[in-house]
Amino acid sequence: MPKITSVRGRLLYNSRGSKTIEIDVISDKKHLGRACAPSGASVGKYEAQSFADNKPEKSLQILNKNIKKFVGLDSDDLKSIQREIRKIDSTNNYSKIGGAVAYALTIASIDSAAKARDEPFFKVISQTKKWRFPFPLGNILGGGAHAGPGTPDIQEILICSIGAKTPRESIEMNLAVHKELGKALQKDNPRFTNGRGDEGGWAPEMDNEKALEISAQAIENLGYTLGKEVALGADFASSTQWDGKKKKYVYDRAGFENTPEEQIDFAADIIKKYKLIYAEDAVHEEAFDDMAILAKKFPKTFVTGDDLTVTNPKILQKAVKKKSCTGVILKVNQAGSLYDALEFAQIASKNKIGIITSHRSGESTDYQISHIGVATGSKMLKVGVVGGERIAKLNELIRLSEHGLISGMAEV
Repeated sequence: MPKITSVRGRLLYNSRGSKTIEIDVISDKKHLGRACAPSGASVGKYEAQSFADNKPEKSLQILNKNIKKFVGLDSDDLKSIQREIRKIDSTNNYSKIGGAVAYALTIASIDSAAKARDEPFFKVISQTKKWRFPFPLGNILGGGAHAGPGTPDIQEILICSIGAKTPRESIEMNLAVHKELGKALQKDNPRFTNGRGDEGGWAPEMDNEKALEISAQAIENLGYTLGKEVALGADFASSTQWDGKKKKYVYDRAGFENTPEEQIDFAADIIKKYKLIYAEDAVHEEAFDDMAILAKKFPKTFVTGDDLTVTNPKILQKAVKKKSCTGVILKVNQAGSLYDALEFAQIASKNKIGIITSHRSGESTDYQISHIGVATGSKMLKVGVVGGERIAKLNELIRLSEHGLISGMAEV
């Protein structure tokens, strides 16, 4: 078994220019594993806290004081590494050490172990023997917390090339739609500046309905049938619209408000009209019963919880009981550690809920979540379409295809 011989952390910067933590783990004095923690802009109430006292420097100080506790552990033994993390921080949201440390330490350890064992990362943590490639799912038009004023309230309009037979074909189809949409936006408004949001999706001054229409048109311009070869998805990020005092969803940019009942109808109309294969957080993060209505109404759509379930095993159990979703986002840094995230994935798989492994809006150029998507039997890999920190994950899917271990695309 490979043994951890050194651990080192440092402050780095993510794709938004915010400070984050990267950790190096070396096994057997020579096998370097490295991971850099991402961060979100649209953050669920119940997800792990990134840093102690919200200060990256403090989390790094705590790590440095406790490094010796990890030296000598097997780098592929997540359970033992998790146990030591929990001796330092027993809080339910990693507020004492910071979820960024838990994330980077556990992923860097497995990265190091994979190199020591001369195996791909996904194989070290695999929860399945029937490996498939998840379909790349990416933001082509952004609004909400991922873009500036004047953009749609809907946070992401996404693309998924479900007719593709290989990762490369899927990536190329997604890229083609993204480029075609850019041309369509330029034609619609010659003054469009080609601005993009945090995740590389175009960020035009446009309302929700027109944004959806022009995205669908871009797909059809390329000769694809909407919902067949290429499908749209939407991240409503509805918690950002929810006003708890008013008990309404307030769409400031579009200029209207929805009651909970109206919000269900609003989301349902979009799912039906645009044949969405994926609908994320169509209601706010505590509306389990309302999500269940949509999940029942649209069995062929991945009605997906992100802020609703925050990669939290206990919260997922509640969603399972209420039949709130047919898809769940897996973001390791929401859970805190890779150990927590894999526990979450096991519950989802056991209950036949589709897993969508996801990046964050504030990303690094790390590639490991592509392996996590394969290892957990994810249906989709939500990692963007363009941008260096997004392409890093997509390129890794192509590298993985060279191993000859993974057979075809996921069933969606």
